[in-house]
Amino acid sequence: MSVIGIVCEYNPFHNGHAWHIRKSRKAVPDSPVICVMSGDFVQRGEGAMYSKYARAKAACACGADLVVELPLPWSLSSAESFARGAVGMLHRLGATHLCFGSETGDLEELEELTQILVQPDLNDRVKVLLDQDGSLSYAAAREKVALELLGRDSEALRQSNNILAVEYLKAIHELNLDLQPVAIHRRGTRHDQDGQEGYRSASQIRRLILSGRDPSMEFPAKAWEVFSRERESGRERSDRASIETAMLSRLRMLDEDSFLRLPDAANGLGKRLYRAVQTELDYDGILAATKTKRYAMSRIRRMCMCACLGIEEGMSRGLPPYARILAFNERGQELIRQSSALGRIPMITKPAAIHSLSPSSQEIFRLGSKAHDLYVLGYRSRNEQRPGMDWRTGPAILMEETKAD
Repeated sequence: MSVIGIVCEYNPFHNGHAWHIRKSRKAVPDSPVICVMSGDFVQRGEGAMYSKYARAKAACACGADLVVELPLPWSLSSAESFARGAVGMLHRLGATHLCFGSETGDLEELEELTQILVQPDLNDRVKVLLDQDGSLSYAAAREKVALELLGRDSEALRQSNNILAVEYLKAIHELNLDLQPVAIHRRGTRHDQDGQEGYRSASQIRRLILSGRDPSMEFPAKAWEVFSRERESGRERSDRASIETAMLSRLRMLDEDSFLRLPDAANGLGKRLYRAVQTELDYDGILAATKTKRYAMSRIRRMCMCACLGIEEGMSRGLPPYARILAFNERGQELIRQSSALGRIPMITKPAAIHSLSPSSQEIFRLGSKAHDLYVLGYRSRNEQRPGMDWRTGPAILMEETKAD
């Protein structure tokens, strides 16, 4: 049986995401859909607008059959580690096809770029270029080397969804997975850009919500039902500022060695972040003081969030050791049974089941639970800010199989 796998953040789940699931089902007919989704904190180094539970339920109400959580160390890692962890999980869960959106939709071009980026000497060539030009970022240097090897110009490595698509293809190649890639041409405006053509991006929708305007038209009806309940219950996060004091408190209590052990802290960046924490008044000041031309702001945000949440270098090495189920429907229930029969990855439906796994698996789960305790401090409702809820919350179960709106 064919099974569609999708890597996602759904921050929040909107019309474009529902469209992508529909297109994936058309590309691989009569196939169930498994989504591996970031938890409460996403790859750009920020908290999601709605909790992982709400986003998973919305996705399952609008076309997904099974949604599992990408554990925290992989959710808050570089694009390469994020992709490797998520794609590896999908394969272990039984996915046969990986369906992803891209600006180009040209699988042949994306695979051509992937073959260049997996060449053994590529990183050596990038390092030479970085040593020659201290103003270049790693991404810019890699793009320059890749285009030289390609022998022509290409927009693909300058567009966010294409970049992730290439990382997915790299993961398939490097892990030697029997997973068929399917490129879906992305319909809508580019990430972080304004515009009215096609579907709005998630970043546009987040800005729309924060501005106080009515965002309901940007969501499938069933997803908006979920998010409306979250808003009415005071479980919508307004912005990062709502937990900034807690983050600053955590950062200021850490010693220098803690910053040196962070992911991506090499080449003096961990020391630079530590000095900024010791001198700057607020979180934005810390980010600005740490930022250089070489390093993207998303990398600095991820480092700060990893410091707050206790994530250290090496935690995202390898593949996630378990799959925590966040939401499923009747068809998803069958997927759970089939995946359990494969025995490739432990399936966690009840949080207490984590105690039967290895100490390292338990530590990763505890990190995610502590992260949820920080996350809920951003809720408007004080009653919803209770700690420990990650240990008491099970998956959303939609017993009648749902179709995308």
